[in-house]
Amino acid sequence: MTTRTVPRIPIGSAGSLRVLERNLKVYRRLWSIIFSGFFEPVFYLFSIGVGLGVLIGDLESPSGEPISYATFVAPALLASAAMNGAVFESFNIFFKMKYAKLYDGMLATPLTPRDLAIGEILWSQTRGGLYSAAFVIVMLAMGLMASPFGILALPAAVFVGFCFGAIGIAAVTFMRSWQDFDLITLAVMPMFLFSATFYPLSVYPGWLQTVARFSPLYHATDLLRGLTLGTIDWSIAGHIAVLAAMAAVGLTIASRRLEKLLLS
Repeated sequence: MTTRTVPRIPIGSAGSLRVLERNLKVYRRLWSIIFSGFFEPVFYLFSIGVGLGVLIGDLESPSGEPISYATFVAPALLASAAMNGAVFESFNIFFKMKYAKLYDGMLATPLTPRDLAIGEILWSQTRGGLYSAAFVIVMLAMGLMASPFGILALPAAVFVGFCFGAIGIAAVTFMRSWQDFDLITLAVMPMFLFSATFYPLSVYPGWLQTVARFSPLYHATDLLRGLTLGTIDWSIAGHIAVLAAMAAVGLTIASRRLEKLLLS
């Protein structure tokens, strides 16, 4: 049973920033591990967006203008990069909690389980944000930003990373062994393939279109695609609302589960 040697102090966001600072100091010597995650979406972009795009040719944007296949796929891969960076970083929380017992020491300070949850989500989102920033630079260099609104894709991708980080950490608190992480991979892979990532939603069968609309990655993809293509409408507000609700649910579950696991 974990006990505190100092009274609980409501330090709020300041405590979360201390957790984030700790992770930044640890990973400053392991930058190559973080940087390696950037290459996967870039390889997808070149192999599918550029190579396969030559065979597919131009597509029609929602506004009716022709766009290259690479321009269509790039924002979806940006959303996937933000998701993967955040979700797979949350795997480290299992090690910190079950083996390193890192959080036991943290909770002997004025930090609260909510501080730990927010701090780790911020770190997961930071890693997803780094992937996103690098990918946006590649998109700009390749001329895949079809609209000035594309500049908003980076903060939107950071927001997407935060949302998936919250859900990822909440899911990790239910894991009993390393084998259970296969379930997260089992959930992430279909989202990656069937969230209008590589094809317009209209080409899917009717039932699969309905299923895809429940995918968080679909909402992230459509949000970023709307920004990069300049197709701004009220659907963007709907996507933001769904992702924000997902983040709120993930944060609530993560903080409560951490409190139950570490303070009981």
